[in-house]
Amino acid sequence: MSPVMMTRAIPALKAGVFALALGGMTGLAAPAQAQVGAFKQAVAEAASASEPVAQFYRDTKFEPIWTGSDESSRLRRAALFRALEEAGTHGLPDRSAEIADLMNILRNVQTTRDLGRAEVAMSRALVNYAADLQTGLLEPRRIDEGIVRKKHQPDFASYLTGIRDQAPVAFLRSLAPQNPQYQALLREKMRLEALQAAGGWGPTVSAKKLERGDQGGAVIALRNRLIEMGYLERSASLRYDTALEGAVQKFQAAHGLEADGVAGAGTIAEINKPVSARLKSVLVAMERERWLTPDRGERHILVNQTDFTAKIIDNGEVTFQTRSVIGKDHSDRRSPEFSDVMEHMVINPSWYVPRSIITKEYLPKLKANPNAVGHIEITDSRGRKVNRSTADFSQYTARNFPYAMRQPPSRKNALGLVKFMFPNKYNIYLHDTPQKSLFQREVRAFSHGCIRLAQPFEFAYALLAKQTENPKQFFDRILSSGKETKVDLEQQVPVHLIYRTAFVTPEGRAEYRRDVYGRDAKVWAALERAGVVLPGVQG
Repeated sequence: MSPVMMTRAIPALKAGVFALALGGMTGLAAPAQAQVGAFKQAVAEAASASEPVAQFYRDTKFEPIWTGSDESSRLRRAALFRALEEAGTHGLPDRSAEIADLMNILRNVQTTRDLGRAEVAMSRALVNYAADLQTGLLEPRRIDEGIVRKKHQPDFASYLTGIRDQAPVAFLRSLAPQNPQYQALLREKMRLEALQAAGGWGPTVSAKKLERGDQGGAVIALRNRLIEMGYLERSASLRYDTALEGAVQKFQAAHGLEADGVAGAGTIAEINKPVSARLKSVLVAMERERWLTPDRGERHILVNQTDFTAKIIDNGEVTFQTRSVIGKDHSDRRSPEFSDVMEHMVINPSWYVPRSIITKEYLPKLKANPNAVGHIEITDSRGRKVNRSTADFSQYTARNFPYAMRQPPSRKNALGLVKFMFPNKYNIYLHDTPQKSLFQREVRAFSHGCIRLAQPFEFAYALLAKQTENPKQFFDRILSSGKETKVDLEQQVPVHLIYRTAFVTPEGRAEYRRDVYGRDAKVWAALERAGVVLPGVQG
C-alpha cells in the first residue's frame, strides 16, 4: 500500500477516536472529555522532546493538524508523505524507513493516546524534513576548519503553522530555496541523472596532450565526448580541426581553464571526469546554497573562491566582475567561507602586519639580519619606531616578540592602494595588490587568506557610485593626496565568501571548477555519511 493510500485508510479506524481529533471538542460528555484529556496529554508527552513542536501545540491548545478525518487533515497527510517520498529530488537522504515508521504508527492507532502520539510523529517528520530542505542537512563548521559559515536557523514553528494555514502541497514546495541558482542547480541535477542513466559521455580520452592537426583514436574519443557534453556539433571529422579546437576552448572556459584550445593534461583530466563526479559537485552546491541566508541583499558582493572572481550583484544582476586571488592552499592561509557586511574602504592604506606573519616569516629574518624587511616599520607598544641598529632580535621568540610591524602607504604596499573592509574576527578583507602578474595565472591561490582584486579601483568606483555623482573623481582626489583615508559606505553591502565547484551562469550554462582546497570532497563525504546517494548507487 502506498503512503498516500495508507493515509486514506486512516478513517477506517474508530469514528469516535477521530471525532476527538477534529478540534470541535467542547460540549462532549464526561467520558469523551476524559478522552480529550488523554489525547492532549499524549501530545504533550510526545512533543516534549522538541521544544518548538511542544510550544506550537501549547499555543494551539493541542488542536490536531494531521489526525483528523476531515479533508484538510487528509490532504496534509498525503502532501507530507509525497514530499518525504521525493526528498531525494533535492539531494536529501532517502526517507523510506521514516515513511514506513509513520505508516506503522498510523496503522496501529487503537486508543486516543495512540492518536496523540501519531499526531506528534507527523509534526516531527515535517519539521525535520523542512529544516533539512530549507537550511541544509549538515552543520558546515563541523566539516572543515575553513568553513566558518553560520547557516541560518530553521523556524520550526513556521513549518507547522504553514502546513496548517496554507495549501499543503504549495507550502511544502515553497520550503526549498527559491533563488534562481538553487533552482538552476536542481535542473542540472536532473539533467545529469538522465545522462548517467543513459550511460554517460562515452569512452574517456587516452592521451596526454592533443592539439590542432592531430588525428587518431584519442582525437575521435575527444570529439565524441565533447559532442555528448554539448560543446560540439555532430561531426565525422577524424582530425583535431578548427571546430574541435573551438569546442575545447568552450569546454575550458566553462571549467575555469586557460582557453587556449589545446587539450593538455589538465584539460583532458577534466574532460575525462565522469557524470557522477559532476553530479556530486551539483549535490554539494545545492547543500551549500541551503546554508546561505535567503536574504542576501539587493546589492551584495559575491566572491566564489574556486572561480577566483569577485562580483557586485544588484537585484540579481552582475553589475561588476573582476578576477581575484585567494589564500594559498596551506593550512593557515586558505581563505575562509563566511558572510559579513562591508562597512568602509581605506584609500592609501597602511598594512599592519598580522602577528602570524611577523612571528613565522619576519622574526627569523630579523634574527639573521636586523635590517631585513627594511620596507616595514617596527614599532613598540606606544607606537614609537624601533631603532634596528640597537635592537637585539635574537632574544625574542614567537611568544614574547614585543613589537608591531607596519608598512606605510605606497604603491608597493602589500595591500596596494585601497582595501575594502567588512570587520571580522578572521581578519579577512578585499584589497589591491602590487603583484599584478598573479591575475594571469589559471589557479590564483597565493595570498595569506585575504582576497586580492585585479581591478580594485573600478571596484571602488562601482561601490561609490551609490553615494557620489563622480566616483572616479572622488576616489582619485583622495588617492593623489597619499594620505590614509577611511571612506564609509553610506549603504553597507553584504559580502558572501562562498566556495562553489558547480554553478549555473545567468545564461543557464552549468560550469564547473576544481576543488582547490579539497573542501567539497569533505562535504560530499559528510553527505554520504548522512545517507545521500547517487542514483543507481546503493547506500
